[in-house]
Amino acid sequence: MAERIAIVGIGQTIHKSKRPDVTTAELCAEAVEAALADAQLTMKDIDSVITGSFEVADGYHNPDKWIIPEIGAVGKSGFEVQNVGTTGGVVAATGFNLAATGLFDTVLCLAWQKMDEAAGAFGRGGGGANEYWTGQFPMSPITNFARRAYAYMDRSGCTEEHFAMVRVKQDQCAMKNPYAQLRLGLTVEKVMEDVLLAWPIRRLHMCPTTAGAAAFIVCPEAKAKKVTSKPVWVEDWFTCHQGGALTMAEDPTASTLRYACDVVYKRCGITNPLKEIQAWEVYEPASPAELRWIEEVGLCEDFTAWKLFEQGKVGIDKEIPFNPSGGVTATNPIGATPVVRLVEAALQIRGDGGERQVPGTINRALATAYGGQGENVIMLLRKSL
Repeated sequence: MAERIAIVGIGQTIHKSKRPDVTTAELCAEAVEAALADAQLTMKDIDSVITGSFEVADGYHNPDKWIIPEIGAVGKSGFEVQNVGTTGGVVAATGFNLAATGLFDTVLCLAWQKMDEAAGAFGRGGGGANEYWTGQFPMSPITNFARRAYAYMDRSGCTEEHFAMVRVKQDQCAMKNPYAQLRLGLTVEKVMEDVLLAWPIRRLHMCPTTAGAAAFIVCPEAKAKKVTSKPVWVEDWFTCHQGGALTMAEDPTASTLRYACDVVYKRCGITNPLKEIQAWEVYEPASPAELRWIEEVGLCEDFTAWKLFEQGKVGIDKEIPFNPSGGVTATNPIGATPVVRLVEAALQIRGDGGERQVPGTINRALATAYGGQGENVIMLLRKSL
């Protein structure tokens, strides 16, 4: 039988577009030191280390070989994993699995991206599509979400102005998050007038390139209770991907997010996610995606989320506290982005969100990871067992 597990320490860097003052290893050390300090542990207490980044966006391979020594983890067991945008989610799921086996008492999970050193590598590689059978397929994150946004407009009746409303809400949340990269003070008019990339996607709709790292420590139940008085319990997690989706060529009408949520909800007895989950940190790389994601996690009927923004129902202190951190459009160190979602969800459970804290008791929070091949990782956190 699997052990019950809890997050006992969390840490993230202040995210910026450029960090010329540190190497990637030093950047990672900042997040690790923060997580260890939060748990009141040292590296000597860590049994296993899981690391990951989206190597193409960093411009080099096997970074664990020189990051592990920097964080003082030489000789410890573990894995280095990567899975494009879902990398941090797979790092987390791997760490959860190892802790749940009971083989390790303390598992450190670390993810990062320092895109100021090689941000162009992803684009020059064709958005990751440099295999001979897909390398000429004209798809990228921008065009992927452009066609998704157009498909959503066609089916829902929403307009470009609704996408701008979403972006303004995201920015309002980010303005209250001291770790967020983009805090811009946006208005609907400013978003509507921004540079058009691929209709209907504008530059402000898309996530930035970010230098940042995030880490957390997870333990089996017995160890967790010894380490901290406020563990964040990992109630469930699930990973899945859309079959046959090479590069970004996923079906814009299909959803592995909905499927993954349905699996987790069923296993955890959740029948009304709007009432039973109090905070959401969902990986939305483009503002229009937030509308569909709100629907797919079960918070409203299909193709109606834009009405919630018209009615002012989405925000930190509103009926639907969706991405109170500001989300991915404010901060996107690709490999670390899912771990940032998890760290932010854990902060909400603990009541440590500061200005971005959702009011009231947060009994459950949902964090997700998303990758351009229709991949999703769902991570459900809980305040108490």
